[in-house]
Amino acid sequence: MGFVQFTEPAGNLTEAARTFARVIVSMGEEAEAINLYEQRMVAESNSEGRAIMANSQAEEMKHFGMDLEFLLRQKPKWRAILKAILFTDGDIVDHGEDAEHAAHGVQD
Repeated sequence: MGFVQFTEPAGNLTEAARTFARVIVSMGEEAEAINLYEQRMVAESNSEGRAIMANSQAEEMKHFGMDLEFLLRQKPKWRAILKAILFTDGDIVDHGEDAEHAAHGVQD
C-alpha cells in the first residue's frame, strides 16, 4: 500500500522535485525518530537500555544531517541562510534576520 509523499501528482513533478520531496519526508522521519528516542531515554531507568537508545538516536541524527546536507546542496539560498545561523554565538533570531536579508541575492 502506498503513502502520500507528494502534494502534486508525481507525473507533474520533475525527477529532481520527486527526489527533493523524498528527502524532505525522510528528514522529517529522522527528526521524529530523534524525538522518540529522546523521550524514551528520559523515561528509561535502565542505564544499558538508555545507552542503546542513545546509540540509536545518534544514528538517526547522522541520517538527519545527511538529509540536510543533501538538501542544502540542492538549494544554495538555504545554504547561505543556514551558514549565517548555524554554529554561531549570539542571538539566534538576529542571525536569522541578517541571514534572510543577506540571501536575497542568492539564486536556487
